[in-house]
Amino acid sequence: MVTVTSADEASQRSGEPVKVKPLDLGPIRIPTPVMLSPMAGVTNWPFRLLCREFGPDGLYVAEMVTARALVARNPKAFRLCRFAPEEKVRSLQLYGVDPQIMEQATRMVVEQGWADHIDMNFGCPVPKVTRHGGGSALPWKTDLFQDLVHRVVSVCEPAGIPVTAKIRVGIDQDHLTYMEAGHIAQEEGCAAVTLHARTTAEYYGGHSDWDRISQLVQALSIPVFGNGDIWTAEDAMEMVRQTGCAGVAIGRGCQGRPWIFADIRHALQGSAVREEPDLGHVGRIIARHARLLVDFYDGDEMMAVHDMRKHVAWYLKGFAVGGATRRAFMSCETLDQLDGCIAGLDQEMPYPAGVADKPRGRVRYAKKVRLPYGWLDSRTTTSEERHALFGNDPMDAEY
Repeated sequence: MVTVTSADEASQRSGEPVKVKPLDLGPIRIPTPVMLSPMAGVTNWPFRLLCREFGPDGLYVAEMVTARALVARNPKAFRLCRFAPEEKVRSLQLYGVDPQIMEQATRMVVEQGWADHIDMNFGCPVPKVTRHGGGSALPWKTDLFQDLVHRVVSVCEPAGIPVTAKIRVGIDQDHLTYMEAGHIAQEEGCAAVTLHARTTAEYYGGHSDWDRISQLVQALSIPVFGNGDIWTAEDAMEMVRQTGCAGVAIGRGCQGRPWIFADIRHALQGSAVREEPDLGHVGRIIARHARLLVDFYDGDEMMAVHDMRKHVAWYLKGFAVGGATRRAFMSCETLDQLDGCIAGLDQEMPYPAGVADKPRGRVRYAKKVRLPYGWLDSRTTTSEERHALFGNDPMDAEY
């Protein structure tokens, strides 16, 4: 399972030692500021639990919960608000466009005692979100952004619940928003911000611009988490070294590799130990992940196994298992069938070389950003724009 490199290899791979300090988000102390970045359909409590078991004592954030669906008491939204008993800090991410709905959803979370920390999603680049002014499109409208942050912080502050914000660099290189958004978040009482160092137009293509993270770190007094293109522990160390960020947020780099958090833990300790599981060990992780998902879906085995399909593709990335084996995994309907596929794997196949530092998950390049009509004409919203936006939230109560 574990590979130990030589002293020379360790020196070449790690560069100068990197130190990160414990981070306080309000009353919450994060001993190691390493964050599992929220990802829709990925970071539910079963996956968070796996990452926590491998990783340092960091911050593991739940996938996005839509405020409108939460206020409408949608069962799926409620499911996403669940946490495992082992989760010491319950971090929940909320998404919304309408400040009143976001305030109502936040009040529900606070009054029900569902979370210890709330993150706000202003980083999503998906067209079905941005074309309604949500996600990474929203900070362009500074009045709307400020209203949303102010309302959420105002509800959370008396309860001692810290609020953070996830943002992008901007809509495109001609319409940058990260500096204004960072300052507004700080002034309105956010405990930290996370910057994904790409624009909406860049989506997940190319390499993120870590210089933007450096600039935001220098401009703000609150902590900044850096996000974007962390595929290995060495990437995480290099981001801290280059940008001075207070912590790192891991997104696609952990898909099918929850053990990347163990690698980062080792690296922060100055160790050259890296997790390189053979296929047998990966199979056991797949089996455990699937059983945790059965619990997440209240015993619905088929739903859990279907959900595992995307994870299995990530777990098997780079392994020479053959197309027939991959197709067999994708056709599984039960845990027994999944276990049969796992048993058929070459249990001693070593971890594939040259895979760990390659992009995972979505890899798309520059494209046209979908925005509401006239969105870029002004940095503030008109009454007509607000009326149109709040009656047509990009993710409605039906999810």
